[in-house]
Amino acid sequence: MLRRLPHLMLESGLPTMKQASRFLAGLDNLRESCDAGDIVCAAWKGAVGKKVAEHTRASKLVRSTLVVEVEDWLWQRNLMGLSRQVLSNIEKVVGPGIVSDVEFRIMPPRRGPLVAMSSMPAFELSDEASGISDPVLRRIYRSKRQKEIA
Repeated sequence: MLRRLPHLMLESGLPTMKQASRFLAGLDNLRESCDAGDIVCAAWKGAVGKKVAEHTRASKLVRSTLVVEVEDWLWQRNLMGLSRQVLSNIEKVVGPGIVSDVEFRIMPPRRGPLVAMSSMPAFELSDEASGISDPVLRRIYRSKRQKEIA
C-alpha cells in the first residue's frame, strides 16, 4: 500500500491522480522497474484531453522526446503549433525533466481483416446476376458467365 504523504493530501484525505502520478514519476526505483516512457504514454490522454487523444497516440519516449502518432498531416501541423502547451500539460501531469520535446508523426493507415476469397466461386465474386429477378434467367446468365470466365 502506498503510504500517504501530507503534501499529497486533499481535504478528503486522498491524493489526486495528478499528484500521485507526479509522485510516482519522481521515484528513482520506479523508473528502474517501470520505464519513464510507459508513464508518459499512459499520461498522454490526461495531458491533452479526450478529443485530441482520439486522433493521436503516444508511441514512445526516445531520450527526452515523446513520439506521438497522429492521424494525418492536418493533425500533425496543428499539434506542432501547440507543442509548447502540450509540453506544459505533460509536465503538469508527470513532473518536470522527463519530456523536453514532442515529435508528431503521421501513423501508417490501419488495415482491416482480410477475407479469403479463393474458395468462393467466380460468379459470387462479381455477381451482376443478383439484379435479375427471374430465377430461370438468372441461372442461365450465371452458367453463360461461368463458361466465359473459364
